[in-house]
Formats: sequence, C-alpha cells, structure tokens
Amino acid sequence: RWAERWERDGLYRSRIDLSRPKFYVLTMLPYPSGDLHIGHWYAMAPSDARARWLRMRGYNVLFPMGFDSFGLNAENAAIKRNIHPKTWTESNIAYMRRQLRTMGAIFDWEREAVTSHPAYYRWTQWLFLQFFKKGLAYRKNAAVDFCPQCNTTLAREQVWGEDRHCERCGTPVIKKELEQWFFRTTSYADELLDHSHIDWPERVKTMQTNWIGRSEGAHVTFRTEGGDAIEVFTTRPDTLWGATFMVLAPEHPLVDKVTTPEQRATVQTYVAAAARKSEIDRTAEGKDKTGVFTGGYAINPVNGERIPIWIADYVLISYGSGAIMAVPAHDQRDFEFARKHNLPIRIVIQPEGMSDLDPDKMTEAWPGEGVMVNSAQFDGTPATTSSDGAKNEAVHVVTRWLEAQGIGHGAVNYRLRDWLISRQRYWGAPIPIVYCEACGIVPVPESDLPVLLPDDVDFMPTGESPLRHHEGFLHTTCPQCGGPATRETDTMDTFMCSSWYQYRYLSPAYDGGPFDPAEGAYWLPVDQYTGGIEHATMH
Repeated sequence: RWAERWERDGLYRSRIDLSRPKFYVLTMLPYPSGDLHIGHWYAMAPSDARARWLRMRGYNVLFPMGFDSFGLNAENAAIKRNIHPKTWTESNIAYMRRQLRTMGAIFDWEREAVTSHPAYYRWTQWLFLQFFKKGLAYRKNAAVDFCPQCNTTLAREQVWGEDRHCERCGTPVIKKELEQWFFRTTSYADELLDHSHIDWPERVKTMQTNWIGRSEGAHVTFRTEGGDAIEVFTTRPDTLWGATFMVLAPEHPLVDKVTTPEQRATVQTYVAAAARKSEIDRTAEGKDKTGVFTGGYAINPVNGERIPIWIADYVLISYGSGAIMAVPAHDQRDFEFARKHNLPIRIVIQPEGMSDLDPDKMTEAWPGEGVMVNSAQFDGTPATTSSDGAKNEAVHVVTRWLEAQGIGHGAVNYRLRDWLISRQRYWGAPIPIVYCEACGIVPVPESDLPVLLPDDVDFMPTGESPLRHHEGFLHTTCPQCGGPATRETDTMDTFMCSSWYQYRYLSPAYDGGPFDPAEGAYWLPVDQYTGGIEHATMH
C-alpha cells in the first residue's frame, strides 16, 4: 500500500532543483539472472540508507536502478533452459523489478535503464562509433583467450584463477588467433594512474596502480643475423653490455624464422607444450626455467657481440614485445636460466662498497645499484638513484646514447592491455560496422542506429557468432558506395554497456544523445559509487 502511495505521489522522483545541492548516489545494477540474492541487498542497503540520510539533510538526491541485461551469463542461462535469451531476460527483469520495489528503497523508477533494450544499446553503438572515428577502436588479428564451453573470446579480466578458467562457466580457456575489435585503453594509462580527484581507499589505488603496471626504461632494437629486428623493452638499459643471450616467447612470430633445421623438431615440441600451460604456470616464482635453443643468433647492438636466441615459456607474448635481452648477472630469472643451460654470466653493475662480484661464485643475481663496469666508455658511471628519487644517472646517460646511435629510445611500458570487446555470441549489442569489398571497413551512419539484434536467431554457441548465419542480418549495402556488404557479426562485451549506464539514468527516454545535456549539467559527476573492489582492475 505504501509503495503504491509513494509511486502515486512521486515521493522519490528526482527532478532538477537549482535551489538545493544535488547528490548523485550510484550503486551496481544487477544482472537479471532470475532472482535477487543477499549480495545484491548487501550493496544496496547501505547506499539506500545514506541516500535517505542525505535527503533528510536537504540534498536533492538521485538514486537510480536498472538492469545489466546483455552478456554471457544471461545467454548461458537461457541456453541451459532452452529459452530465448530475450524471453528469459525480460521475465527475470519483471520479477527482479518487483523484488526491488518490495524492498522499499528510494529508487527513482522513472529513470530505469535496461542495457538490452534498443533505446539503450543504440547509444552503446553510438559510443563505439565515436571511438572508431578517433582511432580508439581498431581491429586486428590477435591471439586471444577463448572459452571452448562458451564458444567465445574473453577479455583478460574475464579469465580467473591459477588454472585460467572462464569466469562464467569455469572451463579452462585456450589461446586462439582471431580478428578482433579492441579499444585503446592504454592511451589513457597515465590518466588512470592519477587519483588526485578521486576519494578512494589506499588499497584500491594500489590495486589499480599495480594493474596498470607503469614502468620506465628504453626500447632497444636487436637484429637477427638475417637482419630481422627484435625490439625489447628494458627498465635497465645500463645493463645492456651484460646481455649474453636473448629469449623469445614460444609464440613470437620470429621463432620459425630464426630456428635452424637441426633445432626445428625440438623447438616445435617445446612450443606445443608451452601452449598448454597457463600464464601463471609459466611465470611463477621458483618455477623451473625451461627453454630450448633455436640455433639462431642475434647481434647485441651496443657491442656487436653475437648472442644465442633461445625460447622459454617464462617470456610471454602478451607482455611487452614477447622478447627479452637476458642479463643473467643482474636478473634472477635470467640467472637461473643461465645456470641451468650453462650460458655466460657477465658482471656489468658492480655494487659500491662490496667486494667484486665473481660470476663463477655467485649464487644469485645482483639486481641492485652500483657502478657500471665492463661497459666500454660507460665504465665508472654511477648506476644509482638520486636522493630525490630521479632515474639513476646510468639509465639516463645510456638512453641518450642509444637515441643518438639510432638503436633505441626512452619508453614507458604498461602491464595494462587494450580492451578486447569482440564476442562471438548472440546476446550482446551488435558492433555497428560493415565490410565492403570496394570501401573496406565502413562505420554504420549514426542516423541508421540502432543496428537491431534480430530475434529469430539460432543462438546455440558454435565458436562463430550466430549472427554470421542470419542472412537478413549479415547482408546489407555499403553506406558509402551502395554496393553489397556484410555486417560485423561479433557483438560487444557486456562491460561496454555497463561502463556508461550512469549517464543513461539521467534521461532514459532521451532521443537526442546518450543523455539530456541539461540533466547532465545538473547531476554529474556521480558523487558516490558503491561497487565491488574488483572494478579497480576489471571495469
């Protein structure tokens, strides 16, 4: 009875009121998986209590709710029950909406947003087009994580655990080469490291900082004896004279080219074995450092020395360039590898105030600072960090010299990777791109949005997008030349939709853009967000 009265009176309706201070309270929107559980209310109840308290203090409060209704979990549940994802999702939304209303929270239901409705995903597609026009959305062939059970690619953030399993179904993932769409999230890495305008706990700031993984150093170009360039990133260019071998990831594109006929069978066997291991298995501390010699050699650009090229599974193609210069005297992984395979160890950083290091007597690498030795004209250069925390002199001097010689340059590397948004599944927002033999990759005009997701689709997963087999969806005309064309049949990762829902809440019925600018000018930015801590590294 009271809920009906609140609805009739518009008690919790949020309207622009310039006479009062505003407060936008945002909490996670649920997946419509069929039923609310205590975890939903665990997040919502404190948010609701605070929102009420703010209203009582005179604030004009916006506290909206909606449904994150696209994605693998909804599709997999529908497949399991042999129900169309749309039917399953809509029935769940109706049920969960009733549950949420009975809780008596102060949600403004006139602002509800549902991500699988065309009025919503029209603007998800519009956002994709803006990124595409600015060069921030791009397509490339890439080795990606693929779930053989869900039959789709996964972003790195959706692969969990030491056994690298799919977060949705628990199946161990495999690597697969596919043409995929990516967003250049790495272009914003430094901006994401600036927490000066965000009131976050220190633990969350640390999580995000470590996830982005910024490191300064230099890119250096080695060359194979055949002349092919191998670019490596190193945080210690001052140790280049100590590089006594190179290591490529087993998946590196040059492996086949540098491998000699005598080593081919051994290399191929090792590559196949590495493909069956998880990245965590391959890089774990204390793990036995396996590897095989390719038979090929590279030239160290700083001294012209001929050094052997190995492959080893502790080097990952997904990090950096998939190739490293190995300096066993000053890197513990390289040291262990060199000891195991009887490779040379050369001291190039001598610790100050300590007896000279002896490669034959060392039991572990010396990764610390000191003075450059065995490094030609740089002998005696201090390799130490200054009192103000600035980069050590040796790194600075060597980097400038590399640039002058045209064999390297200062660089910043990140652990963060560009966001893979393609999914070979049905239940998601179609990517608004067409392919024309004459014009190539062509964006769908904004006036033609939304590109509607058809209902009459065989949505059982096959490893290809079900939309590839829907003739009415697949075949279209090119917006540029009018000739025959085909549509992109991958759909977008559900995180695309849930990355911007806070804006659609402002005006869910607005037709002139993602949100009404007048509502945005008043309510934005969000003042308080409650959500899972994993959003610091996944969302």
